[in-house]
Amino acid sequence: MSTILVADDDRGIRTVLSQALTRAGHEVRSTGTASTLWSWVTDGQGDLVITDVIMPDENGLDLIPRIKKIRPDLRIVVMSAQNTLLTAVKATERGAFEYLPKPFDLTEVVNVVRRALSLPRGNPTEGDHASEEDERLPLIGRSPAMQEIYRTLARLMNTDLTVMINGESGTGKELVARALHDYGKRRNGSFVAVNMGAIPRELIESELFGHEKGAFTGAHARSAGRFEQADGGTLFLDEIGDMPLEAQTRLLRVLQESEYTTVGGRQTLRANVRIIAATHRDLRQLIHQGLFREDLFYRLNVVPLRLPPLRERVEDIPELTRHFLHAVAEHDGLPPKVLEAPAMERLKKHRWSGNVRELENLVRRLAALYSQEVIGVEVIEAELSSSAPPILDEGDESAEGLSTKVERHLRHYFEAHGEALPPAGLHERISREVERPLISLCLEATRGNQIKAAQLLGLNRNTLRKKIRDLDIQVVRGVKG
Repeated sequence: MSTILVADDDRGIRTVLSQALTRAGHEVRSTGTASTLWSWVTDGQGDLVITDVIMPDENGLDLIPRIKKIRPDLRIVVMSAQNTLLTAVKATERGAFEYLPKPFDLTEVVNVVRRALSLPRGNPTEGDHASEEDERLPLIGRSPAMQEIYRTLARLMNTDLTVMINGESGTGKELVARALHDYGKRRNGSFVAVNMGAIPRELIESELFGHEKGAFTGAHARSAGRFEQADGGTLFLDEIGDMPLEAQTRLLRVLQESEYTTVGGRQTLRANVRIIAATHRDLRQLIHQGLFREDLFYRLNVVPLRLPPLRERVEDIPELTRHFLHAVAEHDGLPPKVLEAPAMERLKKHRWSGNVRELENLVRRLAALYSQEVIGVEVIEAELSSSAPPILDEGDESAEGLSTKVERHLRHYFEAHGEALPPAGLHERISREVERPLISLCLEATRGNQIKAAQLLGLNRNTLRKKIRDLDIQVVRGVKG
């Protein structure tokens, strides 16, 4: 029977943990102070420690290095209501086996304990401590979705595993990549970001791998590529789905062999970088269309990480809003502002097609354009209404009316994304966003009759079938909503 040492200043939490772990077949000793826990550990008691971070006499994170110094094999599970990325990172860096945000699921706690006790004992060494001077949070949010992101990032910090970040525009893909670099073992190297869609196709290989003097017309001197610039650090390949096939082939070779040559060069260079890729596109769909190499996908998709859109973590909106208001006041010199509770609730009901970036842009407008210190719901309603996508009026079929509404819709799209618009593939993306609901509505109007829908759309029947398949449109026959 294993003995679990539990330290938490909340009697209720100690009780439920003791009951759950006892039912799982363990002996449990619990305390509300770090000093008692330390006494038990120094006496050689316990096979595993579960500790809170904030306790009356000492921070649980500060206790971890002392425990690991005298009992390096003792596994430590950290619990905390301070559910931030830094808490997860610090717990992991100081030698914790696992980090569990509060409130936690008892089944998950029992599973973590079982896993910790079943793994062979090693002699882990502590990672480098994160700087205590910089407490700025690289990521904001305490929702369950973000907690899972924090836990995953904490596990990945001190590895060189390749990570594929997938998420809609404005969800913070580069912020996550920077966090992996800034708090990882390559933090002393360079973080180099390159957007695949922003580079002309004919220059991508030169941009990534560099070129020698005279390698092509206009190459008047040797130029270091992004791999060389990121040597010893992290190379972030943003919008990897926009990379042309010929460049994908060369990137695959680098990932397989960890070496490359410059364009026009003969000397082999070592690729000493960590690769983090990101995309808002469905790479499996691109593979199906022959636009992305399947073998490259599996090389990049070692650790997939999906960033949730803002509409899936609306509970983070108040914290994000306060953060942006503080940042605007601090960095732009604008007067500090707060939002009334009804105004904040209105923000939580908005769809946020531009995600966190759209929210940040709204906050900046509020800070710059409104003189009142307290922002009410009327202001929020006015701002969201003025920037909301227009609804097409029934029966308005005039070319001028439709064109004007589409223009307003696209203007909202650009405003929502600010300066960080996707540099390529916008035509395809907007076309797909318009085409899917158009075909769906036509099928609905014709009760699933594809022949009539094709005639209505002016498409060949086979073309319509292909679009239905590619756009994953569900056809319901005989029903008209």
